[in-house]
Amino acid sequence: MTTHIACLGDSLTRAQLSVDYLDLLERRHRPGGVRLNRFGANGDFAFNLLQRLDAVVDDPPDVITVLIGTNDARASLPGYPIEQAIRRKQLPERPSAGWFQQCLGTVVDRLRTETDATIGLLSLPVLGQQLDGAAAQASQAYSRMIAEVATANKATYLPLHERQIEELRQADPLPIPYRELTPAAGVGVLFRHAVLRRSFDTISQRRGLVLTTDHIHQNSRGATLIAEVIDTCLPPRST
Repeated sequence: MTTHIACLGDSLTRAQLSVDYLDLLERRHRPGGVRLNRFGANGDFAFNLLQRLDAVVDDPPDVITVLIGTNDARASLPGYPIEQAIRRKQLPERPSAGWFQQCLGTVVDRLRTETDATIGLLSLPVLGQQLDGAAAQASQAYSRMIAEVATANKATYLPLHERQIEELRQADPLPIPYRELTPAAGVGVLFRHAVLRRSFDTISQRRGLVLTTDHIHQNSRGATLIAEVIDTCLPPRST
């Protein structure tokens, strides 16, 4: 029996700047055990994901995972280019915590109404690696909102943020300050990976980062935690 899984999210799910957690998830199962559909779009907010659900419900999966909110959390931080994001992503209002919860709740409500899938909401990867820093605290605050949405909408809460916090505490990483990702920095990562053929893990290691390449996008260690957390949501028949 093959389990059909739809993975919804932003650039972490699209996996141009991150190690591909869908690939890692597939490798954890026997050949043919899972069929994965990718629904990731770079820079998406919860609002944008809400607009993209037709393709998901048109081919109803057995399991739906939702990893969204990193950009919503980033937008709460000083220095985030919020006006550019509003224009680029055609947002009808300024991102806020309340709007994020509203949009995510509507996402889950529609998926529950129009599919019979098990729905798993992942908490966010840790932003940066200074656990007492503003970025990490923002990802923690938005993860709490995700937990609230999961409880209110009877979805499964998948504690990715908590797993990554534990991993970072065990690693005792260098206290490298969080830096907001600029378009030029993103292009730089792509150039190093696609042109210079450096792995995301090499890029990460050279920057002293434990789970990410750029404080946001995941290296193998970070992406493996995503795959492991999703695996707990899957029915026994897929293993």
